Amino acid sequence: MKIAVVGTGYVGLVTGTCFAETGNQVTCVDINAEKVQQMQAGKIPIYEPGLDDLFQRNTQEGRLHFTTSLKEGIEGAKVIFLALPTPPGADGSADLKYILQVANDLGPILSDYTVIIDKSTVPVGTSDKVRAAIAKNATVDFDVVSNPEFLREGVAVEDFMKPDRVVIGTQSDRAKDLMSRLYAPLVRQGNPIIFMDERSAELTKYAANAFLATKITFMNEIANLCELVGANVDEVRKGIGTDSRIGKRFLFAGIGYGGSCFPKDVQALAKTSAENDYEFKILDSVMQVNESQKTKLIPHLAKHFKGDLAGKKIAMWGLAFKPYTDDIREAPALYNIDALLELGATVSAYDPEAMGHVKQLMGDKITFTKNPYEALENADALLIVTEWPQFRTPDFERMDSLLKNKVIFDGRNLYELNQMQELGYTYYSIGRQTIH
Repeated sequence: MKIAVVGTGYVGLVTGTCFAETGNQVTCVDINAEKVQQMQAGKIPIYEPGLDDLFQRNTQEGRLHFTTSLKEGIEGAKVIFLALPTPPGADGSADLKYILQVANDLGPILSDYTVIIDKSTVPVGTSDKVRAAIAKNATVDFDVVSNPEFLREGVAVEDFMKPDRVVIGTQSDRAKDLMSRLYAPLVRQGNPIIFMDERSAELTKYAANAFLATKITFMNEIANLCELVGANVDEVRKGIGTDSRIGKRFLFAGIGYGGSCFPKDVQALAKTSAENDYEFKILDSVMQVNESQKTKLIPHLAKHFKGDLAGKKIAMWGLAFKPYTDDIREAPALYNIDALLELGATVSAYDPEAMGHVKQLMGDKITFTKNPYEALENADALLIVTEWPQFRTPDFERMDSLLKNKVIFDGRNLYELNQMQELGYTYYSIGRQTIH
């Protein structure tokens, strides 16, 4: 099948590359000429484990192509995926200008029956808007389908190639047949393709992300209570996570969620609710708790240094919003950096993948180091923000020789309390007792 993918961000590039891997001819379209040239030269603009091998193989074997021309990109395509940004507007609603602009542009250049697929996370009713925008100038039949993505950054390739489920919103039998054939190679193990109407598919994506964000936030609230009553959130997590009705995933306490999906989608769903005169109280609470949770350790840090962080050097491990990605959108690290700088501290940071993006954003406001240990040199304390695997079993003897004080503020609960006690560290974590 000939496929076009409009937009080459985390979703678009993974979608295009993975469909090429299953034997389709895929053309990815992007208005950023520099980015397109980079991909044509064999360089991936994002970091996603496993994507580079598929990208190289499919470009070399002639199944994956790139262009800045929408007309050229969709020529002969049976399906066109719209994988465009939907950033939050000033009022919290998803901004559809990129999607609707492409929809307007598609109308006059469609030459045969085509299925146009909303792959971006979009509010309920977007398929109607896209359909109307295309129909203004279209001279051929087409269908608009909602096909939300459920990709986790860091394991997006695996999620795409072995999906838990594929959700397809359409009431067109013609579109159903085409989509079934397209996804058939990915669901051979029996995982379902779930067909529904477009609006239900659009809401399914928001509901899934909002529920996961709520689960994380609930556990962070439990962690905050644990600190007050002297309980250990790790033990509570194990105690409830083994209940099959609850499940053990997304129960790890920490300094909040970030990224491109959860913050934006929770906000957009709350906005949709408000527009329909419904107060979604749980989502309002989730957003409030997560906002304060991101800088949960800053008061502990300030108190530890007797209210004076001026001139203190804080080493920071982790900048990406989660491990295995270079994405810093809504990353807790950024909130912590701002808070520390405002209190007069300096920050020396290390992240395996995300330092380039933070440098573009912050310039020389903080220092970036070549490895995690260099960040510790003469630092007054270590703040752990992202749970990269290499931070889990560091060389503590080496750390002792570099840090001014044996103090760790751990926002991801990487270390065992008894281990920290034996090593002689002052150790602050989330939802557990402080080790002095």
